[in-house]
Amino acid sequence: MRLMDTSSSSRCQAVIVYNPVKVEQEELQAMIAPVAEEHGWEVSWVETEEDSPGAQQASEAAEGGAEMVIACGGDGTVRSVAEGLKGTDAALGIFPQGTGNLLARNLGLPLDLDEAVKVAFTGTERVIDFGRADITRPDGNEESLMFTVMAGVGIDAQMIVNTDDDLKKKAGVFAYAVAVAKSLGGGQRLKVEHALDDKAPKKSRAHSVIAGNCGELVGAVELIPDAEPDDGLLDIVVLRPKGVIGWLPIVGRIVGQMILKTYRQMRGISNREGGKVRDMRSMRYLTGKKFWAKLNRPEEFEVDGDTVGEVTEFTISLENASLKVRVPAE
Repeated sequence: MRLMDTSSSSRCQAVIVYNPVKVEQEELQAMIAPVAEEHGWEVSWVETEEDSPGAQQASEAAEGGAEMVIACGGDGTVRSVAEGLKGTDAALGIFPQGTGNLLARNLGLPLDLDEAVKVAFTGTERVIDFGRADITRPDGNEESLMFTVMAGVGIDAQMIVNTDDDLKKKAGVFAYAVAVAKSLGGGQRLKVEHALDDKAPKKSRAHSVIAGNCGELVGAVELIPDAEPDDGLLDIVVLRPKGVIGWLPIVGRIVGQMILKTYRQMRGISNREGGKVRDMRSMRYLTGKKFWAKLNRPEEFEVDGDTVGEVTEFTISLENASLKVRVPAE
């Protein structure tokens, strides 16, 4: 883990980029002001807009000299603000205001707002990698998307599509459990041609192909246990169940990894000390610098908890050590 000491006697500048749909600015400002003042931070606020979800605001804040830009909103706001800060000297702070809060969960940041405020203004910095997905649409158009946690096709994208928005508002994270159940149908439904780094392409059948900079989905689902956001490596999981019964060993593996992670946390053992997770017939893991895949039909694509439409081909890579994030001081 790469951490940086940011202690300073000078007054620091922070900009809070917030989603006005999710955030009551006056209420939040009253909570933040005393903490920021106590620890020597001057704070300004800027709203996101429908056609400007945070990247531009964050980039302008960094160019203006802000030492920290705080994303206050859901996963989409965090991803967009992070994109605006990529490669700059400004650190990303996170006030989680969504349901998934994927990056905050994967970095061990508090989901409680009071605690998140303390971490932002009193914590240290961790330098992490940033993911890049170059996608091809069914009509042949190409786009590049950035992500901090994971991207791919299959169960994660289907889970988002199958999540009931009304249920999510009422039941929070438990709404995803219903969506996961809906997403488990089908077996090896895709024909995929794929290649890792400079190796020769392979053809296989799969249900899901997901690449991760981090490994945890919402609900503490440890999908890619070996993924670390600062190791310079991309971790990929290919799910290949044969029918509904084929999901049983996958679910067993995931539950087992969740239990193991809890045990390691209780004993203070790092994931990196636990050894690499092993392949099994229905669940294959790959590690490299770049991953390419071509699908036999259009599939919904997901980045950091948001679906971004259908793709037929994608290449995923990392930009190493390109984002600073405020995390709890050790």
